[in-house]
Amino acid sequence: MVPRRVTPVRSDDITLTAGDAEVTVRPDNGCRLASFRLEGTELLRQGDRYGCFPMVPWCGRTRNGRFGDGAQTHQLPLNSPPHAIHGTGRDTAWHTARATADEAVFTYDLAEPWPYTGRVTQRVQLAPDSLTLTLAVETYDSSFPAQAGWHPWFLRTLDQASGASGASDAGVRIDFSPAWQELRGADQLPTGERIEPKPGPWDDCFGMPDGVDVTLTWPGRLQLTVASREQWVVVYDEQEVAVCVEPQTGPPNGLNTEPRLVTPIDPLETTATWTWRHL
Repeated sequence: MVPRRVTPVRSDDITLTAGDAEVTVRPDNGCRLASFRLEGTELLRQGDRYGCFPMVPWCGRTRNGRFGDGAQTHQLPLNSPPHAIHGTGRDTAWHTARATADEAVFTYDLAEPWPYTGRVTQRVQLAPDSLTLTLAVETYDSSFPAQAGWHPWFLRTLDQASGASGASDAGVRIDFSPAWQELRGADQLPTGERIEPKPGPWDDCFGMPDGVDVTLTWPGRLQLTVASREQWVVVYDEQEVAVCVEPQTGPPNGLNTEPRLVTPIDPLETTATWTWRHL
């Protein structure tokens, strides 16, 4: 038998449990979910860049790292040239504000290279059959455009994280019914044209005006649904190891095309819920 590889536990890791579900959060590494286990089986790709991280204060790619706010144009670092990608929260150490057996709250203060001040809060709530993630972006000073969402890396085949060979389950199936697909240009960003959804593989943004509702099925093992009241979801399944289902408050480059203004009296708040059942 091949020994199971276990994600190292760090001193400030927060582990939540409920029933047979267990989640480990790494506040020092972008407040990402480093591990999500059901009945001892890992569902997330392991590694410092993976797991499930919050995308904030923007989601996906921002064209050439530039976005406008009124008469001002701001330049973000090009961490995925020629674009800026996935926000700054994933590269930031967060503060653990509160933690119990099945719920934890984390915060960080917005700072350079983001040009505005404010605070981001992530709440992680675990139940025996669901995981609820909540993000809030607040400002006590100037208003600014922002986005928020999550970037989970779900393993394509369960038992991959254990190092076992010949895993018995089939690869994951992704089921959803979007109203449209954003046509993706050569620069990997939506062109603004909406088209009929096309078969995968995908690295694409889809519109679901009644709310994000995407089901992942590992045949004979598990069915997990990612749901959110938001109408935007990016689906990425071009890797052999993992697939991504990313609910978010706007499309890629949304700081420019679908700006959502955060004001002192109107924070940006969003929630995503994962529910599951064993097959």
